Amino acid sequence: MTQLLLILAAYLIGGIPFGYLLVRMKTGQDVRAMGSGNIGATNVLRTSGKGIGILTLLLDIAKGWFSVWLAAHFTGGDTTWMAAAGVAVVLGHAFPVLLKFQGGKAVASFVGVALALAPAALLGVVILFVLIVAATRYISLGSILGAGLFPFGVWLIYHPAWPVMAACLFCGAFIIWRHQSNIERLRAGTENKFSLGGKK
Repeated sequence: MTQLLLILAAYLIGGIPFGYLLVRMKTGQDVRAMGSGNIGATNVLRTSGKGIGILTLLLDIAKGWFSVWLAAHFTGGDTTWMAAAGVAVVLGHAFPVLLKFQGGKAVASFVGVALALAPAALLGVVILFVLIVAATRYISLGSILGAGLFPFGVWLIYHPAWPVMAACLFCGAFIIWRHQSNIERLRAGTENKFSLGGKK
């Protein structure tokens, strides 16, 4: 019963729409009606400013890390339940109850999960992400390639228990799936490019 409550808690934590709430508090507007319509940090940064965008990013990462930490704390570090909590928080971010299951792409939340489960592999992916975004200015491309390569990095460095490996594979594939519209725009050459010179 405790384990199932932890998974439910992870889903609900993942479903806290920080981007939506912060933009609403700052501007009174609905971020889903702005820019790309996404509640994630990238769209918040583009539409509402650097400060609120960075805060959204940090809070979304934190809820991923905290959910896995919570599972570890109450199960004595059982990797099966830690991995399950990681999947649950990612799904919670993508399908939040508070926003009628219309959430973000869950990249930042998965970064938090990866930080808790496989920090060395995450470091490699973050370096790759930075290089890709610096070269192309496409955050979506960095996210897609990072999500696809992260499970390989986990296997290469950790050779983890199968639940952790399965969770990493699922989340990587899920994040790529959530970027379908970005993939289409990348192919068409119409994807938005990242710039730090957004709203202040």
